[in-house]
Amino acid sequence: MLKLENLKCGYGAFTAVHGLSLKIPQGQIFALVGANGAGKTSTIMTIAGQVELQGGSISFDGRDISKLPASRRVTEGIALAPEGRRLFADMSVEENLTMGGYSRPRSAEAEAKAMVLETFPRLKERIAQRAGSLSGGEQQMLAIGRALMADPKFLMIDEVSLGLMPKIVDVCYDAIEKLKARGITILLVEQNTQRALAVADQVCVLESGRSVWMGSAEEARKDPKLIEAYLGLTN
Repeated sequence: MLKLENLKCGYGAFTAVHGLSLKIPQGQIFALVGANGAGKTSTIMTIAGQVELQGGSISFDGRDISKLPASRRVTEGIALAPEGRRLFADMSVEENLTMGGYSRPRSAEAEAKAMVLETFPRLKERIAQRAGSLSGGEQQMLAIGRALMADPKFLMIDEVSLGLMPKIVDVCYDAIEKLKARGITILLVEQNTQRALAVADQVCVLESGRSVWMGSAEEARKDPKLIEAYLGLTN
């Protein structure tokens, strides 16, 4: 599904990620974890075409997309729910969802919107409400829902649980598992490592822009040295 080969990315003269290589098979949940500044957000923003690719390559469905603009990557099936949500605060929930489906035929909008509202029933209750007046958890649901309006094959979600109440985190992760069951491949960026490992198939630990461990989430949960060194979990 997605393959990074020796990916380097950054901002001007600054390199945030140094030579990252990974493969994400279709239908899996892949967790990218690490501390603040590890390069997680830079990685997914580069996949989305929003941060400069300084070296290496990005392949999606067997095709090199390294030079495609961000808009073309969306039409290829890649969507991003970014950190900070970046909603249109003065627009309604429904209008934000409509904006997310800009790359699709108008005829497909109703079906996509119905799927989003089925995944997040709370949004249906808030459909006419301004996005800026929603709670943090509702805004996160809307950010994910807006990304889903593009009908992605590959969905990236940056900092799923950041700043959210545990009950809302549960709702978001329940939705993520439902999306996987629908066949959507998911790349999670998450500081709440324990929660990410509970749903992920594979995990990559980043530190200072480099991969320091990669393998199955099950292996990660059972590796005491990894847990102590990088993941900050307690038994």
